[in-house]
Amino acid sequence: MNINWYPGHMKKTKESIKKNLSLVDIVYELVDARIPVSSQNPDIDDIIGEKPRIKLLNKSDLADENMNLEWQKYFEEKKIPSVLIDAVHSRGLKELQDLTYTLTEKKRKNLLKKGIRKRPIRIMILGIPNVGKSTLINSLSRRKGARVGNKPGVTKANQWIKIKGDLELLDTPGILWPKFEDEKVGLNLAFTGAIKDEILDIDTLTIKLIERLNNLYPEHIKSRYKVEIEGRSPYDIIMEIGKKRGTILSGGEVDFSRISSIIIDEFRKGKIGRITLERPTDF
Repeated sequence: MNINWYPGHMKKTKESIKKNLSLVDIVYELVDARIPVSSQNPDIDDIIGEKPRIKLLNKSDLADENMNLEWQKYFEEKKIPSVLIDAVHSRGLKELQDLTYTLTEKKRKNLLKKGIRKRPIRIMILGIPNVGKSTLINSLSRRKGARVGNKPGVTKANQWIKIKGDLELLDTPGILWPKFEDEKVGLNLAFTGAIKDEILDIDTLTIKLIERLNNLYPEHIKSRYKVEIEGRSPYDIIMEIGKKRGTILSGGEVDFSRISSIIIDEFRKGKIGRITLERPTDF
């Protein structure tokens, strides 16, 4: 699998981030808690440099609870502060704001010494497409100020947005790297919807997903779909799920593409269960 998706606006965004970094006091890096490594842009470390940063593990409500704690411990050991959030339901935002004030305390004291009292703490929010940036901004600002879409790449230009207290956010479009060298990374992004579905074959993607889930969370498959999985291939498991769900074509055959789309959709919505596809021990 060779995924190559790098729209022109993403190159411009990277240049814009470097240009605007001096305007902000702290960076929020938003990742998907189900795939914390695959959903982080490897270029961001170099771009951010020594700027204070908080890793936001979004969609933590869809991720394995035990793995959420393991990942927080992992980032803590790397001296990267992290917060578990659920942007859709505004969970974890109070903890995020408190940590933001803690990490910018020195900056705020320096501003006071200079007689600057009303200047807001400025935050840059970064993340790959479809990781939940617009939803987070709307939750923080408590208004529908940022466009939200269920397809990657909705946000196209920088915008400043005032949020609770004396905080101000600089939103940026999501950026992906030009090429995924690791097939597993590309698949993780495809499973969670970070890559446009048109780029990959949904049938193959679902086979790969069931294969992964069969290794990590076999009980979730059995519980959700009431099928036997022992000794069966991912293809056979999907066919059996299709029969159970009644996705049958006129000739009596299973509509494989339709049931594949259903399974992918149910995974993304957390209906199969709370699932984390990456383990700290793998890195």
